Amino acid sequence: MAQKVLVSERAFTPAMFSFMRDLRENNDREWFNANKQRYEDDVKEQALEFVSDFAPLLDEISPHLVADPRPVGGSLFRIYRDTRFSKDKTPYKTHTGINFRHALAKDVHAPGFYLHLEPKSVWAGVGIWHPDNPTLAKIRDAIVAESERWEQVSRGAPFADVYRLAGDSLKRPPAGYDGAHPLIEDLKRKDFIGVTDLSEKAATAPGFIELYAERCRAAAPFMQFLCDAVGVPF
Repeated sequence: MAQKVLVSERAFTPAMFSFMRDLRENNDREWFNANKQRYEDDVKEQALEFVSDFAPLLDEISPHLVADPRPVGGSLFRIYRDTRFSKDKTPYKTHTGINFRHALAKDVHAPGFYLHLEPKSVWAGVGIWHPDNPTLAKIRDAIVAESERWEQVSRGAPFADVYRLAGDSLKRPPAGYDGAHPLIEDLKRKDFIGVTDLSEKAATAPGFIELYAERCRAAAPFMQFLCDAVGVPF
């Protein structure tokens, strides 16, 4: 009988990363089918337990973001790659992705939290990735209207202590915005996301769930700004 893990001690086991290393070396259906139970036990079950245990912590940060432990259609991304438009035809992702979406994300582009678990590449992301043009305009307008607030939430503590801004940007200023604006580099962004590095060692140490919650809390003012900008509650 498996020993019950205290929520505050929740972490991932080295077996998750071991499976993903092996999958990277054997990324084909025959190997995966032969090792599917390993995936179910060492990756999927662990990830869903993490999502379930994180739900009350997430609710304290924002009641409008969702930790959904359903095995299909929930916070855990599918391991199967969409190869239809890719030159890379390997069928499986060699990382585990967990996305804590906004409750309104099905209807509007809204910010969320993300956790990426991959051998030698563990990190957390926050914000909004690839929003549509109307949503981009709302965020850019908010930056122009509340420049000081934007600088504080994106450059000041606690966000800047652990996060760096990332994502794609335009090469030229977007139409309708002053190219001489002091925050023009931010206005050129196409993604409004922050990324913070973690580690495989941290992810497998007792209490990782609390460490991840701390990183999410540090991003709360940043997330609040983005939610206000696009008109959804935080």
